[in-house]
Order: sequence, then structure tokens, then C-alpha cells
Amino acid sequence: MWSKAKDAELKAIKTNVFLEKGYELFSSKSIESVTLSDVAKASGYGMATLYRYFDKKPGFVIAVATWKWSNFRAENEKRMKKNFDTMTAYRLFEFYLDSFLELYRSHRDLLRFNQFFNIFIKSENIDPKTLEPYSLMIEKYHERFHLIYLKALEDHTLKTDVPEQEMFETTLHLMLAAVTRYAVGLVYKAERESVSLKELNTLKDAFMLMYKGESAE
Repeated sequence: MWSKAKDAELKAIKTNVFLEKGYELFSSKSIESVTLSDVAKASGYGMATLYRYFDKKPGFVIAVATWKWSNFRAENEKRMKKNFDTMTAYRLFEFYLDSFLELYRSHRDLLRFNQFFNIFIKSENIDPKTLEPYSLMIEKYHERFHLIYLKALEDHTLKTDVPEQEMFETTLHLMLAAVTRYAVGLVYKAERESVSLKELNTLKDAFMLMYKGESAE
């Protein structure tokens, strides 16, 4: 007998297929060049099925971005070798910066997708309501940074004379811009991968030194 649980399971499977195939197409080409018909074909379903889940391209693109960045956040949390509560703000800040290097090492497809996504959002003039699921997901990254900043107020291993929002936005924008440019080839790519990582680590080390607190080890 068919049940609501079975229906929900089937819906989740189909949704995941659409998101995966959409991401593959968007990150390998560009978002503008891919149609929902392309996504349906790559997924092995008809347009009518896709439209039952995503009836407009902007909403689908945002769903893909939200899903993929949520997956990376979950994966990144698993990389933390120590408990959050036992780490100093300085070491948590280092882990936060290392997350950008991890994007370059293991998720260059996500960096390419993110570049295409930003272009699409601006060109399509997406309204805040449609963008809300993505915005709420990104806010979770800020919430984690906020916890690091609160810890710094207690252990003084990070400077807190710089406003939290300024520190977060400066590190986020510059680190993401740097790893993206290396990933998509907008700067010279050294023949040896270790050289590129060494150069990106230089930016990370500069931030570590810039924001190092008086009690940092």
C-alpha cells in the first residue's frame, strides 16, 4: 500500500537527483546556458516531473546553491578534529581560514559554480524573497563566526578591537576571491600545485598575524 512516508521518500530521491544534475551542469558550463529542459533530460525525468518540484529557473538555481553550500558546511564541520568548546578562538579562526583552502583543494567545482551563481543572481535581479533560502543558509556561516568572536572576547587569543562584521566580511570576501581566482584560472597557475597552495597560505598567514590576540599561543 502506498503511504505518505513512501511518497515523501520518492520526492526526496527525485529532488536530490534534480539538484545533483543541475549542479553538475551549472558548474561545468554556466548557469545562463543551461535550461530546465537540460536539467530534466540529464536527470532522466520529463519536464512535467521537474515542474512539480521546481517551476521556475531562479528558484531552482537558488535551491541548488543552498543545497551544495549546506553540504559543504556539514562536511567542513566533520573535518574539525577537536571539539569546538575545547579550542581557542585563535585556533578556530585558523580552521575557518583553512576552510577556504579546503575549497581550493577539494571543491574547485563549487568555486566555479559560485562564480556563475553570483553573476546569475546579479543579472537576473533576483528578489530577496526568492533568495531567502540561500540567505538563511549563508547566515549560518556568520553564526559560526559569531561564536568564534564571542570566544575571543573571553580568551583574548583574537583581537576584538575590530568590529565583528568587518572582520567577517573582510576575511570572507578576500579569502573567497583568492581561492576562486586560482581555481578558475584568473591568475597564473603554477605547474606545481604546492606553489599555488603556498601562495594561498600566505594570505591565510597574513590574516592570522593581523588578528592575533595578546593571549594567542
